[in-house]
Amino acid sequence: MQEKLIEQILETLTLEEKSAMLHGAAFFRSGSALEKGIPAVETSDGPMGVRNEFPGDSWIPIGLSDDYVSYLPSNSAVAATWNRERAYAGGQILGEEARGRGKDVILAPGINIKRDPLCGRNFEYMSEDPYLVEELAVPMIRGIQESDVAACVKHFAANSQETDRLWVDTIVDERTLREIYLPAFQGAVQRGGSYTLMNAYNKLNGEHCSESKALLNRILREEWGYDGAVISDWGSVHTTKQAAESALDMEMSVTADFDEYYFANPLIEAVQKGEVSMADVDEKVRNILRLMLRLKMIGPKTGERKQGAYNIPEHRESIKATAREAVVLLKNEDGLLPITPERLEMGAPHPLTGYRKKKRIAVIGRNAELMHAGGGGSAEIKALYEISPLMGLKIQLGGNVDIQYAPGYYIPGKKDVNEVNWQEKSLERQVDCRLAREETAEEALQRQEIERQRITLRKEAVALARTADEVIFVGGLNHDYDVEGRDRDSMKLPYAQDQLIEELLEVKPDTIIVMVAGSAVEMPWREKARAIVWNYYAGMETGNALAEVLLGRVCPSGKLPETFPALYSDTVTYKNGEFGKPEKVIFQEGIFVGYRYYEKEGIQPAFAFGHGLSYTSFAYDHLQVETDQAKENGLEDVAVRLSLDVTNTGAMPGAEIVQCYVADPVCRMERPVKELKGFAKVFLAPGETKRVNMELPRRAFAFYDVECHDFVVEPGEFTVSVGSASDRIWRQETITL
Repeated sequence: MQEKLIEQILETLTLEEKSAMLHGAAFFRSGSALEKGIPAVETSDGPMGVRNEFPGDSWIPIGLSDDYVSYLPSNSAVAATWNRERAYAGGQILGEEARGRGKDVILAPGINIKRDPLCGRNFEYMSEDPYLVEELAVPMIRGIQESDVAACVKHFAANSQETDRLWVDTIVDERTLREIYLPAFQGAVQRGGSYTLMNAYNKLNGEHCSESKALLNRILREEWGYDGAVISDWGSVHTTKQAAESALDMEMSVTADFDEYYFANPLIEAVQKGEVSMADVDEKVRNILRLMLRLKMIGPKTGERKQGAYNIPEHRESIKATAREAVVLLKNEDGLLPITPERLEMGAPHPLTGYRKKKRIAVIGRNAELMHAGGGGSAEIKALYEISPLMGLKIQLGGNVDIQYAPGYYIPGKKDVNEVNWQEKSLERQVDCRLAREETAEEALQRQEIERQRITLRKEAVALARTADEVIFVGGLNHDYDVEGRDRDSMKLPYAQDQLIEELLEVKPDTIIVMVAGSAVEMPWREKARAIVWNYYAGMETGNALAEVLLGRVCPSGKLPETFPALYSDTVTYKNGEFGKPEKVIFQEGIFVGYRYYEKEGIQPAFAFGHGLSYTSFAYDHLQVETDQAKENGLEDVAVRLSLDVTNTGAMPGAEIVQCYVADPVCRMERPVKELKGFAKVFLAPGETKRVNMELPRRAFAFYDVECHDFVVEPGEFTVSVGSASDRIWRQETITL
């Protein structure tokens, strides 16, 4: 019925009307054919909430009050929860708020693999591990699309750097592509049912992803059977004929010459000249009409389309729940955290007046009060509100604790955002982010003034720390560094924070270090620090959630979805030099990305993949692994079932993330030491035991065979391990398949 209606509509459309449907008529809106009953498709960024409104042909925001929205946790924060339910809940909020704002497509989630910690857009992505990404992306997509809004999973594919992002040619071998960079996209379209997909800016093996027949036609359409709509990243299309012959459906860009887009007048002329076939055009229109029918924009169910809602209390509570689970406790020597009520009790009463001195908490660091919602590129959000860590602590503790703030480090000011159109500027060719150049005289003077400011602020902060009962440093990165369009030039903390932290630890060894950032940083002081907390950009309730964890009102349960190397020089991309280069980057490391590389080479990271501590403790017992039981039950894809008991052996309610890894120690192909193939998050009261069950499909034991172009399982022995991190394996069994 649906396909028949699509063909009926298609027969009524002129070439000009078809072309209008295939390209932007405004920065976030396609063209329409209203006389034929075909509306425009309204899109919006992004992964952390529905972006503010722009005029159709200008990047200066309209500025009304009706586009304030809920600010959601970044995909990195969602991944740190290791909780499929939180990913689903985040998708529900994103879809409902997008629909409430009248949008048809929300440009999320971003699921590219974190190949190098310096990628400026890592904060928008989930993990270095394809299995973890897929398992969280699928429920997020389903949550979004419940509100009759299309998810637009991005950026397809192998988009792992921002430097020269529109032109860099990423060279990836077939096995690496299939095992690392494609699985999450395949899951997103086949399991998640994402209605739309966005191509990446970069080239892949010589072809721009916007016109890659290998990627879009053969893999996406033919192999995976995808019948959704493919939307270009903004400004990623470079030709008319090649893009028209690929499976790209809609061209969007960042410039206001809409009639000159490649799928606008140039496409009409190419069809009229016989350079592009009408059949290729019609196939694109079919995909867009199918999208409209699925969203109830047209067709018999238009009156049933959900209206959505935004800025409602339920969304804020859900965001706070995710933010709580996203906090990762990296280090906690001698139980320094949480800050217990006893440590904050007032002093003894004065014998005459009864006056009791308050305990003083020194909160130091610009990230304690910095707002992050409004930066990062297309992920920027016009947040209804944002609770900073400083505010969160004050909200939680009230007036009986003396909380004093010092910025501690200096951040140079920036030009007004309206002075530079970064969207159009992002289309320009870029150079290697690490190339050195000589400092100008003006820059030298600026540097000297910045250093003067930093010395002053550092001295003030250290002086405050000396007088405090508790010191909490909140630093890390911000959206000067975690940002679209530019990669970081170093893994070191900016703004001379390392020196400040060293001095704070000198005067207050019990200083609690909190890092707010979207990607790993070097922590040269980590051996001296007794407590380190990691907080990805976690949305509008970040400050409340973080304060609840620091004060022990919530038990931390987050785990790192990526490895934190001790030094950038430990990374494989530093060693092979294949990151941040313009023109061409060769993924020489192959499948050995993230923990796969560190374990292969025996390199000890600062904090391992899956690492995260708790205020309570857990025990793993009675692991059972059963093979080939599925055939008896008719579930032929299930090769292995495992179960184990997990017990909360501590005194506080908490959650443990049980991680399952598979190893193939003897194989004709080189394989990782182990790979994540299952996980479960279990919530336990003190003393409570639960049985955790997982099923591992045959694919969990497979590798991609380039000779037969398929995944294969080589018969033999496999090791199935369970633990609380990639470097904390508590139980394992050997099985034979």
